[in-house]
Amino acid sequence: MDIQPTEPSNGSVSTSWKAPFFTIWTGQAFSLLGSMLVQFALVWWLTASTGSATVLATATLVALLPQIFLSPFAGALVDRWNRRIVMMVADSTIALFSLGLVYLYASGNIQLWHVYAVMLIRSAGGAFHWPAMQASTSLMVPEKQLSRVAGLNQMLQGVMSIVAPALGAVLLGVLPMYGVLLIDVFTAMLAVLPLFFIAVPQPPRTTTEGAPRGSMLHDLRDGLRYVWHWPGLLIVCVMATVINFLVNPAFSLLPILVTKHFGGEAIQLGLINSMLGVGMVAGGLLLSVWGGFRRRVFTSMVGLVGMGIGIAVVGIAPANGFGLAVAAMLLTGLMNPITNGPLFATLQSRVAPEMQGRVMSLLSAASTAVSPLSLAIAGPVADALGVQLWYVLGGVVCALMGVAGFFIPALVNLEGPAQTPVVAAVPASEPRAGETV
Repeated sequence: MDIQPTEPSNGSVSTSWKAPFFTIWTGQAFSLLGSMLVQFALVWWLTASTGSATVLATATLVALLPQIFLSPFAGALVDRWNRRIVMMVADSTIALFSLGLVYLYASGNIQLWHVYAVMLIRSAGGAFHWPAMQASTSLMVPEKQLSRVAGLNQMLQGVMSIVAPALGAVLLGVLPMYGVLLIDVFTAMLAVLPLFFIAVPQPPRTTTEGAPRGSMLHDLRDGLRYVWHWPGLLIVCVMATVINFLVNPAFSLLPILVTKHFGGEAIQLGLINSMLGVGMVAGGLLLSVWGGFRRRVFTSMVGLVGMGIGIAVVGIAPANGFGLAVAAMLLTGLMNPITNGPLFATLQSRVAPEMQGRVMSLLSAASTAVSPLSLAIAGPVADALGVQLWYVLGGVVCALMGVAGFFIPALVNLEGPAQTPVVAAVPASEPRAGETV
């Protein structure tokens, strides 16, 4: 293969990129708020109407399954379909099924399986929408601005994690359930409407030599080969999977840690959750202003070390050290955007445009796939050895991986211009590792 360095090609992005991109981004932000309000409302309805932990666990599993099994295929389809249309259809489908729930709640015919079905559809829509939006961002935003945009995205997630539960609780107090669901329908319309008028750039469509045109399985295979033959990207996938395996159970067991270890009540649980959101907002704002180090990977590794320290301190805080745990959770939230934002910006700027849907979806599927297994293991282990173990183990492993990342050449050189390989004039099945946008 002919390997050669390349210069970023998304420098051709129009200097007037801000107006079209942020018009779409604002609509998507409203849609995210509506989705999180509905998620809160549905979980509350399940809790209030059944009081069953099994029902809540089943709802969580239903929401995870499409992300695990559908995401790889969704990514392959996103790379061959018009990404603007994908986002429009995904948002519209989610809104349509929310409208169906509105009717069922208003008519008094709602049943548990209806909620499960809609949660499954919403998750499936997200499996298509997320990679389409991420892959479109790299073609709409200049490369040097990608880290700042990623910081804004992380900040938005933090703001929503604070605002949505509180707003959802207030709305459920003054509106019927179907009234909250109607808000989601309206916010979805705000997301879809700009897409009718704003063009979203499409990458060139290439096919594997000798493969039937239109074969989704060939596209999926190409995506897997692309990741497998790019060591730096493969390492990122492995690290994301390990982090999700160890850290997700820790946060799912946070109510147990607060009540049994710290002897807290609902107010303490709300406080420590809020600090995580406040930290994410602050970290996203910091990243959007600062932009990170010249090498984005270094910024992510610093963030991963800091996040690991924060998580570990939550675990080692003594029973009378709840204030220390709150401060550590604030640090964890602050470091989360510093870790994730530059990493997504790197992938958006270095993964070949026509491969981004598949790469983003494979990364999501790989990291999410371990969640059911880790959640199944977490309960018995926490009962036997204590909840704190998950925090200490997860935090220490995160910090060690962050330190090790500085010394792994394939990871350090993930984005460096002189080390950014691109395969010249080869079919799409050959992974063009690191091709810039």
